Amino acid sequence: MSVTVYTKAHCPQCDATKRKLAKMGVDFDVVDLTTDQEKVQDFLARGFKQTPIVVSDENTWSGYRPDMIKQLAEQSVAVNA
Repeated sequence: MSVTVYTKAHCPQCDATKRKLAKMGVDFDVVDLTTDQEKVQDFLARGFKQTPIVVSDENTWSGYRPDMIKQLAEQSVAVNA
């Protein structure tokens, strides 16, 4: 399962999301949006206005979402089982 967390500097919700994903054993990549304005414009066009933006094979969401992180961790366990 592929998971990418799009972040920006000094973002408490980004840090909390990354900590929770790691704690739940979900492997993920991190992309700093401050270095990719094209990606920022793409997300804005899709209606995302806050970070982090978490993109997985199944879902995409923004903000700190413990409920979605839990669901993602459950999917990750099922895929790896």
